[in-house]
Amino acid sequence: MNQNNTATEKRDFTGVSFADVDAAKAYSAAARLVEEIEKVIVGKHYEVLLLVTALLAGGHVLIEDVPGVGKTTLAATLARAAGLDFRRAQFTPDVTASDITGFNIYNRRNESFEFTPGLVMTNILLADEINRASPKTQSALLEAMEEGRVTVDGKTYDISEPFMVIATQNPSGFVGTYPLPEAQLDRFSLKLSMGYPTLEEEIKIVENRREVSPIESVKPVVGVPLVRFLRSLTADVHIDRNLYKYLVSLISATRTHPSVALGASPRASLALKRLCQAYAFMHSRNYVIPEDIADIFRVSVGHRLMLRQDAKLSGITCDKVLDDILHSVQIPFKGEH
Repeated sequence: MNQNNTATEKRDFTGVSFADVDAAKAYSAAARLVEEIEKVIVGKHYEVLLLVTALLAGGHVLIEDVPGVGKTTLAATLARAAGLDFRRAQFTPDVTASDITGFNIYNRRNESFEFTPGLVMTNILLADEINRASPKTQSALLEAMEEGRVTVDGKTYDISEPFMVIATQNPSGFVGTYPLPEAQLDRFSLKLSMGYPTLEEEIKIVENRREVSPIESVKPVVGVPLVRFLRSLTADVHIDRNLYKYLVSLISATRTHPSVALGASPRASLALKRLCQAYAFMHSRNYVIPEDIADIFRVSVGHRLMLRQDAKLSGITCDKVLDDILHSVQIPFKGEH
């Protein structure tokens, strides 16, 4: 286990508020985490910011992009900088559900069955190329992602907090893949895309890649207890009632848009709320503003929508639908009820 998993990590931070702490130090800790990750991840500040936001919001992230743009490196760097346990699962057709959840094996010496933990028994699990695993293996992640526990042979095992799944997939290579069903896509709080670096950024990447991997220079700047503490603070970030209405109105609009066959569920509303709180925290605020909701809305909701076939044939994209919704739903003003 990670060296940060000491007795202090068992402290209960439930109910911790900004009145109890030095908020400036808490904001500084989150900022240091972003800065440490950016020692390795060049030119992707927004993506790094969103990944840390998801970590503090208690969410899971799907990264979809072509091979070689840093998806795996981003996940590994986050784990190292955050001082969290990290495991990588290369999802291939021969990976089984028991590899993910764990299994019982008979110990002849003790004449009893012993539980062998699966890959989810960690803080950050990288599910690399998740769409190459069988549907049964993919579904083994569902309980872990939603409930923070797994059930093996009728017995439930809790996963230590914090727990986060970062899954990757290639949007172009579909041979031998199993597309994620809507139920599993809905478990991801965010869907990100890395994109290619600019010329200057790629030059810097090549210059920095010498004999030793840049990840080796990354130092743990937080740790399990502090991540738990920061999560509790983000849950205390204030949201005005009129912003709750704005948030839910955006989600509801996805269900009535003429180009959408399947809109976002109430789970999306809950995820968007937590993400907005964490996003505000990452911007050194203990309150949410409308811009926080608008900034997070696309990456939080886009992967949850299913467009009508005629809309796809007409060239309409999820981004276009989400832009329509953002422009059609009225932004609340201060003092509005």
